[in-house]
Amino acid sequence: MRIAVTGSIATDHLMAFPGRFVDQLLPDQLEHVSLSFLVDSLQVRRGGVAANIAFGLGGLGLAPLLVGAVGPDFAEYEVWLKEHGVDTGSVYVSCEHQTARFMCMTDQDTNQIAAFYAGAMAEAGRIDLRAVHDRAPLDLVLVSPNDPGAMVRHTEQARELGIDFAADPSQQLARLTGDEVRSLVTGARWLFTNEYESALLRERAGWSHQEVLDRVGVWVTTLGAQGVRIDRKNEPAITVGAVPDVRAEDPTGVGDAFRSGFLAAVSWGLPLGTAAQLGCAMSALVLATTGSQAYEIRPAALLATVRTVYGEQAAGLLEAKLGRPA
Repeated sequence: MRIAVTGSIATDHLMAFPGRFVDQLLPDQLEHVSLSFLVDSLQVRRGGVAANIAFGLGGLGLAPLLVGAVGPDFAEYEVWLKEHGVDTGSVYVSCEHQTARFMCMTDQDTNQIAAFYAGAMAEAGRIDLRAVHDRAPLDLVLVSPNDPGAMVRHTEQARELGIDFAADPSQQLARLTGDEVRSLVTGARWLFTNEYESALLRERAGWSHQEVLDRVGVWVTTLGAQGVRIDRKNEPAITVGAVPDVRAEDPTGVGDAFRSGFLAAVSWGLPLGTAAQLGCAMSALVLATTGSQAYEIRPAALLATVRTVYGEQAAGLLEAKLGRPA
């Protein structure tokens, strides 16, 4: 399966706060917040949702096409992605703006406060998905957080071209209008949210849970430490637990890694439950490292995790596919 991953490409500036955010917030002063947090560390890492997902897919052997906008400072990052199996031939390079920046502070409870500077991402709407499809015929387009106009355009183009698409609005739900959310979701083969985003999506779209399921093929909701739930119209929900006892170093990119594992498994024709299990195992790799692309995919270790947590059958299904070109 040839997957195009559209969305943000960014540099992550990750900071660690040794206390708890909630201890610094006064309930009767929330209308006048003015805080500065002294952090213990700063790490600058490669990131962006689309780049993170493409990195994971590349590590699993799928050779994904990365589709997003960057600045002239992208050269070193591009080499890194190519070395990890990502096709960057459809990345748009801006002459006006630098690559986007994600600035995130994490407290000891793994709560996060973040800011995102769009930079070159604001030009992502200039990318024509038809040209991408002409260069390398696509089987699936993943529309992940990006400039809102670009997200809508790429979704509409996928429909026009008759290409299956996956909707992953996640962090951009706060910026999207109800009409935009409805446009992005309707007709999606796959819809990805976390638990909070699932409620926000329903509120933005003005739809019930069932009305969302009427419009998508499969709705995948990640539940943090509780794992993942998979919903389909007129089908019982599938639930898969997370990998237990993982030392949490940094949650940044955990959901992106899940998507990589899940989409890789479904592209191999594996059952939804197995896809969720691989997604959870990939998430555990990222959670145990600092930085969303700092982990290494070692098939034997990944299979050992799946075997220990989910059993011999799950590992057997994945063993035949893992590490082979899609």
